Amino acid sequence: MSNVEVLAPRDVPLGGPRSMTVRRTLPQRTRTTIGAWCFADHYGPDDVGESGGMHVAPHPHTGLQTVSWLFSGEIEHRDSLGSHAFVRPGELNLMTGGHGISHSEVSTARTTVLHGVQLWVALPDAHRDAERDFQHHVPTPVHVGGAEIRVFLGTLAGTTSPVRTFTPLLGAELTLAPRATVTLALDPAFEHGLLVDRGDIRMAGAPLRPSELGHLPTGHDTLTLVNDSDDAARAVLLGGAPFEEEIVMWWNFIGRSHDDIVRAREEWERASDRFGTVDGYDGKRLPAPALPHATLTPRANPPRH
Repeated sequence: MSNVEVLAPRDVPLGGPRSMTVRRTLPQRTRTTIGAWCFADHYGPDDVGESGGMHVAPHPHTGLQTVSWLFSGEIEHRDSLGSHAFVRPGELNLMTGGHGISHSEVSTARTTVLHGVQLWVALPDAHRDAERDFQHHVPTPVHVGGAEIRVFLGTLAGTTSPVRTFTPLLGAELTLAPRATVTLALDPAFEHGLLVDRGDIRMAGAPLRPSELGHLPTGHDTLTLVNDSDDAARAVLLGGAPFEEEIVMWWNFIGRSHDDIVRAREEWERASDRFGTVDGYDGKRLPAPALPHATLTPRANPPRH
């Protein structure tokens, strides 16, 4: 019997009334994090002629890193560090917003189909006020059996990403040939998640459908993946050492208490220097939503057995 937990996605509108819809698998009630990965949105393939594409006005972040990874399309990124970059397929853009950063994300006029994932990494308490940072990396594909692998964070299949993280992490795009079976060596100290983009994939024996996220606990030094379809299948493999800290997530902020969130929201609303300004964006920034009437409480994963 497989010990893979299958996490189903839920549809979430992104960025306002004329928004694109994303499929979110992290966080949810039964699982807050996989390693330090704390947020996973999967979107597309979206015909931007119909959907309008992605247009997210300047908005803030605290206590996290954002990881943008595309399968198709192009997104223009601007942030308050002064970074101006383009997110393209097979290229990693990682932004650190510890103490505070703001950024905008807009699909470009060259984009006809937008398709990818947006991921967040929670920063550990010792580094949650880290300075703003932005890193770009284009991983070289490697081949293992019937799989093509692009490792954008951490180490897998004998290749290591140079991108800096604050906790041990793994992030990789896997493309499996039709009917392929591949076995990968894993770090047994990591837990892992497999987010399926297309195709039907078995993860350690557990069937996963597109947009589902399979979670494999620690203690496994190999992982066998099987593509059960007659076409190429694609997924994103995430991993990391279990993140033992409780976090409070609300809107675009990660803190450790209700008061952390209240303070961050207040500073964003009064345009404090904490988040800086995004130069070159033509339009207004996003206002913060109203806080709930209840006290925000920390989230943690269920106890490990």
